[in-house]
Amino acid sequence: MLVAGAAALAESAMPARAANDRIRVACIGFGIMGQGDVRTAVTVPGVELAAVADVYEGRLTLAKERYGTGIFTTRDYREVLNRSDVDAVIVATPDHWHDRISIDAMNAGKDVYCQKPMVQRVEDGAGVIDAQIRTGRILQVGSQRVSSVLYQKAKELIHDGVVGQVHMVEAWWDRSSSLGAWQYSIPPDASEQTIDWDRFLGRAPKRPFEPVRLFRWRNYRDYGTGIAGDLFVHQFSGIHFVMDSIGPTRVSAMGGTHYWKDGRDVPDLMMGMYQYPETSRHPAFELSLRVNFEAGGGDQSGFRFIGTDGVLNLSVGNAITISKKPKETNPGTTAETFAKAMQEKVLSENRVKYPTLAINADSMRASTEQRFAMPQGYTEQYAHHVNFFEHVRSRKPVVEDAVFGLRAAGPALLSNLSLFESRQFLWDPEKMVIRNA
Repeated sequence: MLVAGAAALAESAMPARAANDRIRVACIGFGIMGQGDVRTAVTVPGVELAAVADVYEGRLTLAKERYGTGIFTTRDYREVLNRSDVDAVIVATPDHWHDRISIDAMNAGKDVYCQKPMVQRVEDGAGVIDAQIRTGRILQVGSQRVSSVLYQKAKELIHDGVVGQVHMVEAWWDRSSSLGAWQYSIPPDASEQTIDWDRFLGRAPKRPFEPVRLFRWRNYRDYGTGIAGDLFVHQFSGIHFVMDSIGPTRVSAMGGTHYWKDGRDVPDLMMGMYQYPETSRHPAFELSLRVNFEAGGGDQSGFRFIGTDGVLNLSVGNAITISKKPKETNPGTTAETFAKAMQEKVLSENRVKYPTLAINADSMRASTEQRFAMPQGYTEQYAHHVNFFEHVRSRKPVVEDAVFGLRAAGPALLSNLSLFESRQFLWDPEKMVIRNA
């Protein structure tokens, strides 16, 4: 009902834009992800940067250095939303600002590309969904898996039963670098003069100026969502898209801070287990997620969709491999555990049921493998931005809207609660609420 309502309003609230109309975008939060999003967005035909908001003056200076002195810059995102020359905004702030800025932007008549996770707290999701429905604006969450041809191919292969029925999915993400573990640089000029500290804190607890909390905000629960919100949510987005699922009903997670003892209050190693119910779209399946920031983990990520007839391996950003083994020609017996007379009876029946085949070239059955590689030069990030701006023009609803965003963020955020509170959570993916709150 929410999805239908959002779709109807998005298509009727305002006319579609002509293909040659310029779309002027603003970036709110010009850090690592914001800069990457802008870098990609301005390569999409017909898109240009109009404004940047950030609480650190140095990043406003950088924005003008890169995109010209003509762009508008401010520390107060509300000044961006008040501008008539801004059509859409990229929200790439710390997580605790995502819902407030997205809602404010939609209320101001702007379309929104919001970095994942869509919200920092499960209870904040309803407000974002309501704003999208009420305003009819386009909101797309920035988890690029749902726009990827690689994941689209995986979805088709699973739907076609290439690996049989999938009852188990595994996903992992290993990072062994300091930057991969969010040890970002802190500029030497960071001070209360160059940073709007109170604006950064927002609804978070008030505390004295401490720039490490701004530039490494992912390490702190007051502003970020740790491994679960940064990386689990990507995995949920990809799995929900491929499996045509709306989410699990049971969430359990564990982990700890073992290697990066740098003052962070989020884990550097985290594992989760999730139970997905049977629906008309797919059989019941179990999901395991793992993220490891310890140095021995290497740098890799991927998915394994384990079916009754084979395994679909998806290497993130690279390729899909389908692996199958030949069907058993003889399952064998455990006759040797019986008395001799019974052994012979069982073996005799087995020989009749599974006669020995003559050994020849035709009797040789090789394992089968198929591989589907990512097209050369293709990037999921670019495809996701193209998808967003195409829907800004057409006013047709996106796949990764506020409902999809909450259904991906919900189990990720419950993973944090499960770990921190040492208990299992039950989730209603249809209503998007915690059942045992």
